Amino acid sequence: MNRPAEPGPSRSPVTADDVDHAVHLAVDTLAQAPPDSWDAKAGSLEWDCRETVDHTVQALFSYAVQLGPRTPPVEGKVPLSRTASRPGGPANALHADREAGAAGLLQVWEAVGALVAAMVRTAPPHKRAYHVYGVSDPEGFAAMAVVETLVHAHDVAEGLGVEWDPPADLCARALARLFPGAPESTDPWPTLLWATGRTGLAGRPRLTEWRWHGEPRE
Repeated sequence: MNRPAEPGPSRSPVTADDVDHAVHLAVDTLAQAPPDSWDAKAGSLEWDCRETVDHTVQALFSYAVQLGPRTPPVEGKVPLSRTASRPGGPANALHADREAGAAGLLQVWEAVGALVAAMVRTAPPHKRAYHVYGVSDPEGFAAMAVVETLVHAHDVAEGLGVEWDPPADLCARALARLFPGAPESTDPWPTLLWATGRTGLAGRPRLTEWRWHGEPRE
């Protein structure tokens, strides 16, 4: 495992506004897809597009919940019960109502994005909470929410046939916070897709294993 890089003076923090921006862009982009296309497979994942958004909703909800207690757990998750709707599907504590359709699914995504953003805005910077990729701080959970949103929006957009090209500065901030070993000379969005195992990059093969570094840049 690569040792996380030391913080540099030019690194801009990932903020609650970044979470809002990422989620709003994803929701507005994916809302353009036909409502009957959401059962398509999501990119290279084994889940369909609806299940992939459900997973993203669960991830963002979990980040907000982890930061919620006055003394967050640092050795495990807040003990929510998680179930899958089918064998091989994502195990979630929160499921969007299928009868609400794609519009309802995207509304749930926007709602949990707002929860994460609110927690990041109100949690003190010294607060720490568990994540499997390292005990993290509010900025770290903001960056995780941004990465989950950008990358899974990519997966879903591939399945729906919708164009998805998020802003380079948003990708760059998330990369600098969570992937300190990623190359800095390549475009941020393709680099983020490479860092999360979606594609190869400038002579670098596609990763078969990857993780981010949630630990604070102290």
